Amino acid sequence: MMMNKLKGLVVEEQGQGMTEYGLVLGIIAVAVVTTLGLLREEILAMFSTVTNAVVNR
Repeated sequence: MMMNKLKGLVVEEQGQGMTEYGLVLGIIAVAVVTTLGLLREEILAMFSTVTNAVVNR
């Protein structure tokens, strides 16, 4: 009986760790999407510059 309780604690901690990793990954994804949204115009200008340089070569 005692061993089952100890095993249950270990399993619960692993599940909690995966949940924490999922939350961190979600926060990182939101930060990346937000940053790309804020830098949209600069990114488009950079790609336009590169495209024009390749075409005019």
